[in-house]
Amino acid sequence: MTVFLCSKCGSAITPELAELTAVPEVSDNERDRDKETRRAPSTVPRGHYAIDPEPWGPPYVVQVDPEDPKPAQSRGPVVCREEGFVISAGSRHTVLVNPDDAAGLQSLPNWDNSSGCCGPTGDEGLNRACPCGAPVATLAADCFGPFELHLDPVRTYAFSQ
Repeated sequence: MTVFLCSKCGSAITPELAELTAVPEVSDNERDRDKETRRAPSTVPRGHYAIDPEPWGPPYVVQVDPEDPKPAQSRGPVVCREEGFVISAGSRHTVLVNPDDAAGLQSLPNWDNSSGCCGPTGDEGLNRACPCGAPVATLAADCFGPFELHLDPVRTYAFSQ
């Protein structure tokens, strides 16, 4: 079992979690979304974590083939910005957890990096902080993308017993 801690203050961010061997496949079918919040099912079940090998979050780079755009990041939507369709060149190996397993994290002041329709899209960078104030994670919880929390691999660390 593994607990994830804040690199700045050492506080536990999660309870003990069991590692999954891969990021689970999650339905993106509209019928599987919560009727009230419109969120997708959480990518990772409670009590577990997975290491996401794909890039997540900023910076973004322009995609090479604008005729066949790919999602900007794993399990996310296609994103078009002023310069064209973009794809993440952000951190690899973020720790993916169920957002409910890190309930003590707080939004950044002024809801920085948390824009979205029904919740943060997760494509603006770190948007959740440890109670000590250190930004440590990115929540994706909008009505058109995944529902997941990415712990930054530098701003958090694992402690296994």
